Amino acid sequence: MRPRSKTLTEQELEIMKIVWDRERGTVRDVYEALLERRKVAYTTVMTMMKILEQKGFLKKAPQGDRAFVYRPAQPKRQVVGAMVKEFINRVFNGSAEPLLVHLVEEHHLTQKDLEEIAKLRRKS
Repeated sequence: MRPRSKTLTEQELEIMKIVWDRERGTVRDVYEALLERRKVAYTTVMTMMKILEQKGFLKKAPQGDRAFVYRPAQPKRQVVGAMVKEFINRVFNGSAEPLLVHLVEEHHLTQKDLEEIAKLRRKS
């Protein structure tokens, strides 16, 4: 059996985006938000949120008799940054340059787009 991934699956990321946007939420909150986009079982959402807690992406606290409220255990920027780094390592052997070239060539970035990127880079 392969080791459990430290990055997020597509469905886990979808849940995390909801929790990051709301800053907290119950399984019911996340379930209802997901239902607006697609059909999903409540028990599936509950299981995935438990997995996200086990992976260290969510932390929970009791709320009332049986419900728990979940909060992000890590900031969105940190998690997304780790996912991008893992992608660059896996696909581009650790070099971001081929990724940037691909984005410029395939997504037809304008000079103005590139200047905005450079401006954002100087800020951070």
